[in-house]
Amino acid sequence: MTRPLLALTTGEPAGIGPELVLAAARRWDGLEAEVVAVGDPDMLAERARALGWPVEVVACRPDEPLPPIRDDHLPVWPVPLARRSIPGRLDPANAGYVLATLDVAIDACRRGAADAMVTAPLHKGAIIEGGHPGFTGHTEYLRDACGVDEVVMMLATDRTARPLRVALATTHLPLAEVAGAITTDGLMRVTIILAEELTRCFAIPAPRIVVCGLNPHAGEDGHLGREELDVINPALERLRAMGIDVIGPLPADTLFTPRHLAHADAVLAMYHDQGLPVLKYAGFGQAANITLGLGMVRTSVDHGTALDLAGTGLADAGSLRVALQVARQMTARVH
Repeated sequence: MTRPLLALTTGEPAGIGPELVLAAARRWDGLEAEVVAVGDPDMLAERARALGWPVEVVACRPDEPLPPIRDDHLPVWPVPLARRSIPGRLDPANAGYVLATLDVAIDACRRGAADAMVTAPLHKGAIIEGGHPGFTGHTEYLRDACGVDEVVMMLATDRTARPLRVALATTHLPLAEVAGAITTDGLMRVTIILAEELTRCFAIPAPRIVVCGLNPHAGEDGHLGREELDVINPALERLRAMGIDVIGPLPADTLFTPRHLAHADAVLAMYHDQGLPVLKYAGFGQAANITLGLGMVRTSVDHGTALDLAGTGLADAGSLRVALQVARQMTARVH
């Protein structure tokens, strides 16, 4: 295939997203892809000057060919800020700008003008305060924009003896709502997407998925909660009958040990802070956030906006580089 085109959104303008994009552009590290940023080119050029980085920011039209990728050069599909942004200072007036960058990248992927989208971090609070009260995150926004019923959030790192991939049965929910959100049918849908995408995007022909229980000790036969008996086990039994290789439910406090992970292609955790702290401990800054089930490739960083680092040039672009590489690898397999 020809070199894929990755549309890279610049995220919350007051956070580290813009300078991560600029840092990536300073040294593309042999990335076998073309990259176009989506954001405000004047803001990016201003940040580059403030940091003393010799990155040439060039506004491009989405319908024109991009120049070949080269270090210290950043083509940009322009989206104008609503108001000039200052590093470290959130401004809800720019909430619509952040969402507009996503819309441009999504549209490009859906009509074939881009092969994948990669996203720098956004700030949920700023978007909510900017007039979007129902916003809960990239994952859910992309799901709705792509018109699909279910997507799966998965983080992955290769900074372990075997690649560690952790998918989530639920995403950005208050902990008090998690148990009620886990259903047999919902777990089946998530696991089917996970298994299909591991095969399609990661070339794993028969993925083995290890599943966490919800409760301590996986419920201990109903003495510490019945969700394993009433909800999770029935889902796993039906999945096995479909030929999907699922193990569990296992206690989350012992699942993430070499004995259980040695032959696992992915872990399915029941909620955000059950599985992701382990993955981020193992590979923080060297992991990618991947949305499965969209019908297109989307990856992102494994961290937030780090407002305290914005404008300093000290933010580590490692996770963004991983997200770009993973997006390139996934596009090579699905096209």
